[in-house]
Amino acid sequence: MKKVKKTLLDFAGRTLLPFAIDVLFKTVKIRYENKEEFLKFIDAGENVVVAFWHGKMAAGWYSNKGKNFSALASQSKDGEILTGILKRWKYNVVRGSSRRGGKESLENMIELVNKNNSIAITPDGPTGPAKVMKPGAVVLAKKTKRPLFLLGVGYKKKIQFKSWDSFELPKPFSEAVVKYSPAYFIDAELNFEETDKLIKEYGVKLEELNKEAEANA
Repeated sequence: MKKVKKTLLDFAGRTLLPFAIDVLFKTVKIRYENKEEFLKFIDAGENVVVAFWHGKMAAGWYSNKGKNFSALASQSKDGEILTGILKRWKYNVVRGSSRRGGKESLENMIELVNKNNSIAITPDGPTGPAKVMKPGAVVLAKKTKRPLFLLGVGYKKKIQFKSWDSFELPKPFSEAVVKYSPAYFIDAELNFEETDKLIKEYGVKLEELNKEAEANA
């Protein structure tokens, strides 16, 4: 019975949950702010890097669905569920993380960008610390010379989970604000210390965007 129960739970996570999340977001009214510059790149067929906090990733992924995006999902069971959601939203999924397969995943994402794929990434994932930016998004934008967009999310009514990232979902038929930053281009000649300083600065900017989105929701 335990094996049957585990099989059913795994099936629900891979199939039913992605369907439920998709239906949920179709009921949510999302208002986009500062998206014009981002759309200029997308409409011109140019690829970009987009970063949003792990706790805000549901709206972050949904906002960029169907736009030739690839994404990184961890090699854990949670990553398996996320993969199901992302594939439903037409993402190409790269499995890996900053802990397992991280170097290979970064190399794969660089290759995808060079093949004209945009990338969406949670820079504090997969295990935190929450709202502390890791190098991935900035290094990816730096190495590929593509623009980096930070994305803030705010929900008018939400469910907040007791997880390490305080993961959020909007309540059905609620409203949300998704706010894009300007395009940031990272100088490929920056040294390690300069890049590290920039990573910290963009972490602050991303949190400011989230606060603004939350205030406007």
